[in-house]
Amino acid sequence: MKLSLAELRDGLPEGGLFGGGAWRWSPEPLKLTQAEARQMISLGHPLAKFQQACDALYRRSAAGKLPEWLATLLDAGKPEWLTTLQRSSATVAQFPRVIRPDLMLTDTGFALSELDSVPGGIGVAAWLARTYSNAGFDVLGGAEGMIDGFRSLMPDGGTVLISQESRDYRPEMEWLTQELGENWNIDSAETYLPDGKSLYRFFELFDWQSIPISRHLAEAAADGEIQITPPFKPHLEDKLWLALLWSPALRKVWEQTLRGSHLKRLRELVPFGWVLDPTVLPPHASLPRMDANSWQEVAQFSQKERQLVLKVSGFHETAWGSRGVFIGHDMPSAEWQERLESALAQSDTQPWILQEFREGRRIEHPVFRDDGSVEMMQGRVRLCPYFFTNDAGETNFGGCLATLVPADKKKIHGMSDGVLMPCMIG
Repeated sequence: MKLSLAELRDGLPEGGLFGGGAWRWSPEPLKLTQAEARQMISLGHPLAKFQQACDALYRRSAAGKLPEWLATLLDAGKPEWLTTLQRSSATVAQFPRVIRPDLMLTDTGFALSELDSVPGGIGVAAWLARTYSNAGFDVLGGAEGMIDGFRSLMPDGGTVLISQESRDYRPEMEWLTQELGENWNIDSAETYLPDGKSLYRFFELFDWQSIPISRHLAEAAADGEIQITPPFKPHLEDKLWLALLWSPALRKVWEQTLRGSHLKRLRELVPFGWVLDPTVLPPHASLPRMDANSWQEVAQFSQKERQLVLKVSGFHETAWGSRGVFIGHDMPSAEWQERLESALAQSDTQPWILQEFREGRRIEHPVFRDDGSVEMMQGRVRLCPYFFTNDAGETNFGGCLATLVPADKKKIHGMSDGVLMPCMIG
């Protein structure tokens, strides 16, 4: 089993797989232990149940069966037509058909930093899985797992709608749809005219105004006239849920809504979090686990105390690609204070969350230099397993895209000095 740098580069589809982007290569997949692989592959069902529970909590709040602050928080900054539509009984059974958690590999296990319903990387992960499998590696998900998984969303074919905002991902989806066959195609979301085909929405809902037909598509899907995934449910694209999972006010509700084993698993994966809210606390109260009475005190935390991550929740152009993520201990005190105060000031229209920071585990992995020779790279890893829900409602593992970045990087995402590869047990 051997792959050269030339073989990997020469095997890329014409035009590449990512618009204007590049990454480093490895001669072999990332090795996970059998226990790590088993735990990761088994996450699809609990995560699907979590999304269903989130939707149930939102609906109950909107209907007055839970406190209204929850739905009000999740609707902040969103157009009324979209929030009305996602509350409709017609959309109650509609959920994202692709689930991709971002898992940091830490010394104590996995840490879930995001749950993405409109993920990139599907085509890249599919191509890498096939390429390394063809070279003899036993890749998790197999050579065709990603392609078969995506096909299961719309077995009779469909159209992938890609917006200008998401244009960097068009090359990988063009390759993917070509592999799926003649019943699949790509179209531009901004100029699309309905033709009766099932649709895969590859654009973020915050960008709906740039896509003239978006409201029509959302209403047609609610009426059952077309099939589209992910559904037009912006609250399911919010990071708020990762903090709300820990809300003391919702503790019993979560326990009543989720199976105990699923809830336990989620709380092991998701770092403790807080929703930023400028509401003044009584003088005898404190923020959970913070040992602070106010966010003003948190803004004055020392660098050692700022092992925290500030994130914009969603429905915003910076809410993907790590652009709206700020590491507390990785910035000067003045910037930390400014970022926190700015986030609090936006709470009515653009919610933010704060999470405990979990350090990625240092690993060593072989990486190609530009001349084709191999070096051992010290780095940290993000795992992105992809789960696909078929027409029967079964959520299955398709494959995993690993991103290895230099050890000095605090945020792990696609970058020119990062390494992209599939995974295997080793």
